[in-house]
Amino acid sequence: MGLNSLLRKQSRNFNVRICTMESDMEFSCEVKWKGKDLFDLVCRTLGLRETWFFGLRYNIKDTVAWLKMDKKVLDQEVPKEEPITFNFLAKFYPENAEEELVQDITQHLFFLQVKKKILEEEVHCPPEASVLLASYAVHAKYGDYDSSVHKPGFLAQEELLPKRVINLYQMTAEMWEERITACYAEHRGRTRDEAEMEYLKIAQDLDMYGVNYFLIRNKKGTDLLLGVDALGLHIYEPDNRLTPKCSFPWNEIRNISYSDKEFTIKPLDKKTNVFKFNSSRLRVNKLILQLCIGNHDLFMRRRWVDSLEVQQMKAQAREERARKQVERQRLQREKQLREEAERARDELERRLIQLQDEAHMANEALLRSEQTADLLAEKAQIAEEEAKLLAQKAAEAETEMQRIKVTAIRSQEERRLMEQKMLEAEILALKMAEESERRAKEAEQLKQDLQEAKESERRAKNKLLEITSRTVHTVSEQSSPRLPPDLSLSRENLSFDFKDTDMKRLSMEIEKEKVEYMEKSKHLQEQLNELKTEIESLKLKERETPLDIIHNQNTEQDSCFP
Repeated sequence: MGLNSLLRKQSRNFNVRICTMESDMEFSCEVKWKGKDLFDLVCRTLGLRETWFFGLRYNIKDTVAWLKMDKKVLDQEVPKEEPITFNFLAKFYPENAEEELVQDITQHLFFLQVKKKILEEEVHCPPEASVLLASYAVHAKYGDYDSSVHKPGFLAQEELLPKRVINLYQMTAEMWEERITACYAEHRGRTRDEAEMEYLKIAQDLDMYGVNYFLIRNKKGTDLLLGVDALGLHIYEPDNRLTPKCSFPWNEIRNISYSDKEFTIKPLDKKTNVFKFNSSRLRVNKLILQLCIGNHDLFMRRRWVDSLEVQQMKAQAREERARKQVERQRLQREKQLREEAERARDELERRLIQLQDEAHMANEALLRSEQTADLLAEKAQIAEEEAKLLAQKAAEAETEMQRIKVTAIRSQEERRLMEQKMLEAEILALKMAEESERRAKEAEQLKQDLQEAKESERRAKNKLLEITSRTVHTVSEQSSPRLPPDLSLSRENLSFDFKDTDMKRLSMEIEKEKVEYMEKSKHLQEQLNELKTEIESLKLKERETPLDIIHNQNTEQDSCFP
């Protein structure tokens, strides 16, 4: 007996850590406990009653194994280090999640496990289905979409799409979020449980959903893949996990057996050949056999009448769903009434503010009216004073008018005298003009007489000079140079009238630019097609994986043969 076993036998207890999809739990177990004892403890802790889907898985070397229920925990090939770590996972999958999964906790654990497998690409998912699944995952986490709360960027830290899908398209994180949010907004009114169930209903139609794959070889030594799921056994090519070469439904299998490393599948139809294959490791063979037995048992169980326990669980689930539905409707009514009350309150507040504004405006108008009345009273007083002043001025004007009349009479007498004096002055001026004319004539006569006297004197001098010249011997002649006539130059200023050229303004006109969920069950495929159409133009064909190509070929074949 090893040292660890001796220590455990002495302590009579050992510690285990159970890792679920949401949290880790630690338990202290007795050394005599079988796998079922530990498994039941975990299920009780979780409140899980649909235990037949689940198991405790642990890692062993380069593969995995499931804890056997009928053997002691420490007698199995579990890790020796404490705490011993087990993963609480779904071991078998339902054929129809909506009909078979009764408890909310069962549904939630399946949802978390399937979502993890899709994101880690253990289950191939087309891009359009990935977007729709992501929208249900968001709804399950955040509840109904609210544009005032769920603003752009609220999904920035969420892992919602497989990396393969993201790398397949020339789309930014914001573009993916926009498309996911558009689908998310259409799920309004669903609860978290309903959103998770919608997720599972879409995921269960994926080709790799719930399939456990194992590398095998046929009798000829050809490498193949064996797929075990809720419906039967499937044989695949190693590079094509989507489309099986052949399938053996559980209701067509008579017996499955293995000896050493060789498995034998015997169909019910004796005319069909027996299929034999082998696996290289004993542990893998045991795991295959466990999964075959468990899936076959559940397949047959679904075709029988439900046990009393299941019937009771389903009845309780229906009652619980009905109660939740009534509660949800009540909450919906309360929410509606609260929203109506809030709207009424907002309306009253708006009306109150409006009335306050109107009262404020009325007060301001009243104040302006009072100010206007005061101003008018002041103006009336001023007008009265002005009227008195005008009356006084009118009296003064009347007095002045009388004075002017008297003055006017005097002015008329003075004007008459002035006219008389002007007449006398005109007569005197006329006389003086006549005297002046006479004197001018006399002056002219005197000028003529003077001119005649000068002419007589000139003639007398000439005669005297002539007599004198005869007695002189030499006469000297004097001459004087002629002066050139005066030159008169006049400079004319030239002026030019320059006129400004009229400039024309160009105008351009600027043109104005004009910018300007369907039902889930019936229109799911249409919705997926719409999503596919939206993002198809951004796909990078060279980044498609072999599974993507196979999926597209299968889809095209399905569309040709509806």
